[in-house]
Amino acid sequence: MLGGQMGGQLGGPLERGQTAAEALRRVAPGSARVRGVYVHVPFCFHKCHYCDFYSFVDREDRQPAYVHRLLREADAGRAAGVLDGPIETVFVGGGTPTFLRPELLRALLTGLAERLPLQPVTRGPDGRPVAGLEWTVEANPETVTDEVAEILVSSGVNRVSVGVQSFHPAHLKTLERWHDPASVGRAVERLRRAGIRRLNLDLIFGIPGSTLAEWSSDLDRALELGPDHLSCYGLTYEPNTAMTKRLELKQFEACDEDLEAAMYECTLDRLEAAGFEQYEISNFAKPGEACRHNLLYWHNADWWSLGPSGSAHVQGVRWKNVPRLSAWLASESATSPIQDLEKVDEETRAGEILMLGLRLREGLPQSTVDRCCQGPRGAERQAALAAALERGLMERVADRLRFTRAGLLLADEVLAEVV
Repeated sequence: MLGGQMGGQLGGPLERGQTAAEALRRVAPGSARVRGVYVHVPFCFHKCHYCDFYSFVDREDRQPAYVHRLLREADAGRAAGVLDGPIETVFVGGGTPTFLRPELLRALLTGLAERLPLQPVTRGPDGRPVAGLEWTVEANPETVTDEVAEILVSSGVNRVSVGVQSFHPAHLKTLERWHDPASVGRAVERLRRAGIRRLNLDLIFGIPGSTLAEWSSDLDRALELGPDHLSCYGLTYEPNTAMTKRLELKQFEACDEDLEAAMYECTLDRLEAAGFEQYEISNFAKPGEACRHNLLYWHNADWWSLGPSGSAHVQGVRWKNVPRLSAWLASESATSPIQDLEKVDEETRAGEILMLGLRLREGLPQSTVDRCCQGPRGAERQAALAAALERGLMERVADRLRFTRAGLLLADEVLAEVV
């Protein structure tokens, strides 16, 4: 789906039944320091129908046990030698992190700040962080109270990503997204008043029944709030989600592909005119405001994960923490029990470098592309990229290979051929 979030498992399984610490000892021995940490909070007050991330409505009040276990896991990561720092980015996602009860949200964030060797923050005259740690927390607009905003700032958070999706109640209902569009503006105001200077708004286009005019108005309303960053994703029908099941039952029709393409092109034009730079297929930022944590993913760098279902990548080894809160809580290991452990071989890594790096608007140096096309699949990859150049979907600019504007519309199709 155009503009969809990246996902999927690449490579083959190496071994199961291990913990994160054991994985490092077995396949990445020695000191393996990471630059980023992802923290997964699985709790939500409602499961949105399009969401395929591990999240749920907890009927057992396991929030206190979760916070205690997660901080123990952070201690263990430090002991394992991967969290020696400096940590440049922390991203707390979910789920809905700000759905944690205020006292538990404070305990989680301050506990992480005490345990992780965080890079110091340098601020400019306007209070914006200009260097050092980027600490992002995702938030549902309905959960942002003055108390929550104060907790975020006092704990060291300096960037918040607000899940907006749409400003139209009918489309929020289609997504089973439960918030009042007016709450977005209130959340932004509270966050700014508390001292958060970096704000991202998440939007979704291609919602069944939506029009180009409605999407254009969503962009206008988002821009009126003055964010530094916008993430604009095409609706993706992920397997085993309620949204996909409803589509299969013909309860609605998916958005027309031509209309979805027009919405994406509208996004490119509208945000460029507003002074945003497109730095990745679905992400746009004011100069200097790109999300550095997400860039770790696209640059295929190293990051550690805390919490159930979080995915990690360290020195060519990756895994997923077990995606079941009960199993994660019950584990006797200090680090998380894991699954889908895999050692990425050079051929797979080459495909991933191409797939991830070419999502960036700047593309990849031609020397990197050439290096990634030297293995057994090299000729096949070269042919796919040559065909994309011939079709005008890609271009070479200053010795870099990147997608053209027309190519952005078909990027998923091209990238599937080079993985």
